[in-house]
Amino acid sequence: MGDISVSDGISNGNGVNGKNHSLNGYRKSCWYEEEIEENLRWCFALNSILHTGASQFQDIALLDTKPFGKALVIDGKLQSAETDEFIYHESLVHPALLYHPNPKTLFIMGGGEGSTAREILRHRTVEKVSMCDIDEEVVDFCRSYLVVNREAFCDPRLELIINDARAELESRKECFDVIIGDLADPIEGGPCYKLYTKSFYEYTVKPRLTRNGIFVTQAGPAGIFSHTEVFSCIYNTLKQVFKYVVPYSAHIPSFADTWGWVMASDVPFCLSAEEFDLRMKQRIKGENRYLDGKTFASASTLSKAVRTSLENETQVYTEGAARFIYGHGRQNQD
Repeated sequence: MGDISVSDGISNGNGVNGKNHSLNGYRKSCWYEEEIEENLRWCFALNSILHTGASQFQDIALLDTKPFGKALVIDGKLQSAETDEFIYHESLVHPALLYHPNPKTLFIMGGGEGSTAREILRHRTVEKVSMCDIDEEVVDFCRSYLVVNREAFCDPRLELIINDARAELESRKECFDVIIGDLADPIEGGPCYKLYTKSFYEYTVKPRLTRNGIFVTQAGPAGIFSHTEVFSCIYNTLKQVFKYVVPYSAHIPSFADTWGWVMASDVPFCLSAEEFDLRMKQRIKGENRYLDGKTFASASTLSKAVRTSLENETQVYTEGAARFIYGHGRQNQD
């Protein structure tokens, strides 16, 4: 859970403000602190708290941080930071769209901040993007405060839907070339963990993909110690549903960890780094800041320890056998 406090330097481990007499002398700052694990916290200094609020589903905050610029925090978990969100969103969006031969129609589960839609709409082949987020207040909040995505929200190719992604996909008759899971992390008491289950992937997502369709989802922390929280389980779950599954990861500085994504399809992923770059040049408007063919080849080459865990993972994600990252949604705090 995240916590914001005024501290003379840094907060001590008991939540009591303490004095930090550094070489620069006495300093006083407002700090944001997030509890990553029971014995591990991550904190950084704030310029200001721009906005806080609560929707029907989640607590929301927009912070102006000193190291990472504007940062969106939902249910005490940092979702996105201005200075490095491009790493996350380029990694989430572009591999699936580039591996697909001609992606025209897309469906985003979640994505309320608009950054995923922004990256999709850079692709010249794209004709329609349906973005479905359950929380209208988060969408309105991001549309008002995140200037970088205002153009995407105004793009006529974007269809914005406020609904539960499962209900929306089940009610749809059309299929999509790419479906993207830009959901909040599966946390206990949060609104999203049921959208990481085998039954959801098998009976809701897969039937809504076209013949060459690709599904990709953010899959939580993927660091050397953290990847067993949910990343390995999500990977193993998708392996039960799709023929070809590619896990990959990247370091996100503001997350204080390596992050993971999993891409899945019934069509093999056959694209060299050179072909990847050629499709980028042909299809994408503007330059990527992070991702190219060599970067993706590196991102999808996981360390020995993580590869071994993924190969040996046996748990399949179900509603009755769910895994969660550390923390709690607001429903479990009441």
